[in-house]
Amino acid sequence: MKFYYMRKIRIGVVGVGIQGEAHVMCLKSLHNVELIGIADVNEKRARYIAEKYKIPKVYTDYRDLARDKEIEAITVATPDFLHKDPVIVAAENGKHVLVEKPMATSLRDAEDMANAVRRYDIKFMVNFENRFNPPFVKVKEDIDKGILGRPLYAYIRLSDTIYVPTQMIKWSNKTEVCFFLMSHTVDLARWYFNDSVKTVFATSRAEVLKGLGIDTPDMYVALLKFKKGGIAFLESCWILPNSMPSVFDFKFELICDKGAVFVNTQNESIERFTEGKWSYPHFMKLYSVHNRTIGFLREALGHFISCIAEDQEPLISVKDGLENVRILCKIRESASKGVSLSL
Repeated sequence: MKFYYMRKIRIGVVGVGIQGEAHVMCLKSLHNVELIGIADVNEKRARYIAEKYKIPKVYTDYRDLARDKEIEAITVATPDFLHKDPVIVAAENGKHVLVEKPMATSLRDAEDMANAVRRYDIKFMVNFENRFNPPFVKVKEDIDKGILGRPLYAYIRLSDTIYVPTQMIKWSNKTEVCFFLMSHTVDLARWYFNDSVKTVFATSRAEVLKGLGIDTPDMYVALLKFKKGGIAFLESCWILPNSMPSVFDFKFELICDKGAVFVNTQNESIERFTEGKWSYPHFMKLYSVHNRTIGFLREALGHFISCIAEDQEPLISVKDGLENVRILCKIRESASKGVSLSL
C-alpha cells in the first residue's frame, strides 16, 4: 500500500481578532500546518491567543512576522480597510498569502496588491469562504453538470443584526456594508454566472447607524447585469433587530432555463428554544466535534495550504479578488451618484 505524504507548511497569522482567531483554530487543526507565529497591534490580545493555542512567536508588527525566515505563508485577517500593507510586505518577503474578503476597500489598493502578488510570484487567495460552503458548492456542481441549465437570474440577500456594526466590530465607521457583506454575494454571483459584470445600478440609505454616531450606510441594494445577459439582485443591511434568532440572514435564489434552486443558510437544520429565547445555532462555518475543528472556513484554509504544498493554483484567483473590489466600488459609486455605471 502506498501512503501519500504532504509536507508541513509553516505559517503565520496577521490580525487575531474574531476572524483571525478563527484562522488560528482552523490552522491548528490541519495536519500539514505548523503555526509558527502571529502578529497583532494589540499585544495583550496577541499574547492571549498565543498562550491559548500554544503558538511560539508573537509580534506586534506584521513586518517582523513577514521577515521571519521560518514562515512560508501568511494569512491576513486585519480589518478590511487594512489589508493592503500586510499583503504587499508579505509578498515582498516571498510569503504566500491568503487574505480575508474583500481584498481591499479601494480599487487602487487592490491593484497595488495584485501587482505585488504577480511581481513576486507567490500563491495568493482571497478567502471567499462560501465557495467551500456545501449548499453553495452543490449549486455550482449542478450548474456545471447542466442539471439546472443556464443561470438567468439570481437574488441574494445577506444581512446582519445591528449587533455587528455596534458591538461585534469596533471599526464599522471605517468600512461599509457593501464591502463587509456584499463581497460574499458579488463573488457568488460571479462564480455562478461565470461572466463579467457589464453594468451596476445601486442605492443605499444611511440613517439608523448615523443616529448612533457611526458614520456608515445602513444598507445597500444593487442590480448587476452580466455581459451574457444574466441579472443578479443583491441586498445587504446590518441593522436587523438583535431579537432575530440568528446574527445573519442569508437567502439565495437562482433561476435557470431548466430549473431553479433556493438556499437558506440562516437555519442550519437546528432551531433552539430556551426560556425567553429562540435561536438558530450555527456550526457549518466553524465548529468543534469531539475536539476536532470542522467547517467550511477550515476547508478554505486547507485548500490554500494544499495548493502551496502541491504547487497548484488556488480555486480563487487574483483576478477574482480584483474584480470583486471593482464591482463593489462601482456599487458604492452608483449609490452615491444615483446612476447606472458601466464597468
